[in-house]
Amino acid sequence: MATPKPRSTTDSIADPGHLPVTTLGGVGPALAEALARLGLHRVQDLWFHLPLRYEDRTRITPLRDLRPGMRVQVVGSVEAVEKGFRYRPQLKVALGDGAMETLLLRFFHFNRAQAEQLREGVRLLCYGEVRQGNSSLEMVHPQYQRLAENAEVVLDERLNPVYPTTEGLGQKRLASVIAKALQLIPQDAQLELIPPSLCAEYGLTSLRDALLYVHRPPADARLDQLMLGRHPAQQRLAFEELLTQHMSLKRLRAAVRERRAPRLDGRGQLRERWLETLPFHLTAAQQRVIEEVGSDIRQPHPMLRLVQGDVGSGKTAVACAAALAAVESGCQVALMAPTELLAEQHLRNFRHWLAPLNVTVEWLAGKQQGKARQQAMRRVAEGASVVIGTHALMQEGVEFARLGLVIVDEQHRFGVQQRLALRDKGLEGELVPHQLVLTATPIPRTLAMSAYADLDISAIDELPPGRTPVQTIAISNARRTEVMERIHAACMEGRQVYWVCTLIEESEQLRAQAAEAAHAELTHTLVDCRVGLIHGRMKPKEKQAVMDAFKAGVLADLTATT
Repeated sequence: MATPKPRSTTDSIADPGHLPVTTLGGVGPALAEALARLGLHRVQDLWFHLPLRYEDRTRITPLRDLRPGMRVQVVGSVEAVEKGFRYRPQLKVALGDGAMETLLLRFFHFNRAQAEQLREGVRLLCYGEVRQGNSSLEMVHPQYQRLAENAEVVLDERLNPVYPTTEGLGQKRLASVIAKALQLIPQDAQLELIPPSLCAEYGLTSLRDALLYVHRPPADARLDQLMLGRHPAQQRLAFEELLTQHMSLKRLRAAVRERRAPRLDGRGQLRERWLETLPFHLTAAQQRVIEEVGSDIRQPHPMLRLVQGDVGSGKTAVACAAALAAVESGCQVALMAPTELLAEQHLRNFRHWLAPLNVTVEWLAGKQQGKARQQAMRRVAEGASVVIGTHALMQEGVEFARLGLVIVDEQHRFGVQQRLALRDKGLEGELVPHQLVLTATPIPRTLAMSAYADLDISAIDELPPGRTPVQTIAISNARRTEVMERIHAACMEGRQVYWVCTLIEESEQLRAQAAEAAHAELTHTLVDCRVGLIHGRMKPKEKQAVMDAFKAGVLADLTATT
């Protein structure tokens, strides 16, 4: 579960949440500086600094009950100690509990004093994750403490929270500061912002009880629920965070709606000429969404609309229709995509469609340098009708003559502030441009209501004739040979295949096969088929040549990064 943002209550002396952390006992300048690195400046910041996970030190688990993957606390006596230096220094300690069971404690980083402490007969209380070793279960670098021979083991009364921390700030010290902050949590009447009727309707616990619970779970708490973020106390905090985000976006939307935008109410002649040149007919869904967008941009306040549709559903055609309405009304259009490859695809489509209409389409991307970039920026400033590019459109120095419509492709790759940064490029007196956002990422309605509350939503829920629905199947990597055989059979029938990888080069950190390795494997397997490779590090001309070859059917398989 994400950490809730600080609550926006009125700052006053009566509100302990707004007190600086330095008012807490023991928090001096050095500790305050460490807390600030975590974004913890006020007492209420500590309330909402939620645990990443929990450790159960409320019980002792017998060695006979241990299983790999468990994080548990055990107690036993050292039965044997072995130092090894074959590959790297290693300290191995055999721990027994008198029941013919043994657990191996393994240390790779240790000093002489530590090795001397862990001698035979010493009684230890250990906490850690159980793993399957070569010959027995083991814990690697467990947390431990020495116990007196007959001392009673003192167990915690609550689950131990483990917090996000920073260099120089240990868990115990941070937990101590948070505990002091929790003592200042006011009663519900002062703390609660959600109406009681709403809490009752959704079965929500109070905010005070939720905060105290997640920081101090009792011994009998459902650890599995807490680890998955599904406990009612965590759900209460998640509800408040999502509600806060939703209301913030609604407020942003209301503020934007107060602005004025140019009326893009051309007569539609450009659009009609464009439709006549298309080799296909628009679907009913495309026509409906075009009308929804058209209705918005004819208004004197800014459009904020998200168009959602599967790949191939025709979102680009909807964007082009809106762009032509803007151009016909004497305004410029800016289309921004998250990658140069995607932006180049839009550039080719728009130039192909708009060249017969004598509408200029300008290109502006980060890789443009020197004179070429200066000339492109000059043409944009002088009023180029449609400007297509990447993040470069938002950079300082890029000026538009009269920007009336901003189109953002793959919205999830940009934040709200990035959209607003491009919008602000179009400020002309009191007028701001309309905004059209495109996405092929499926967005359930409930998520759309919270994540995109500042946007109206249109859905292209119909594929063009001849397009078959996408079928998604997950197949184990153990069946990789079978997948290769099916790919080969499909290619021999004249069909084409995408093989998409997440990396360009191999990485030891991620268990993903890189595009280059996949390309080599497919080239070796599909000996009688041509296999192409494309990724973001290739030069534009190389990428274009590969894309053209795949489009022309010369390549049977195209291996690519996302």
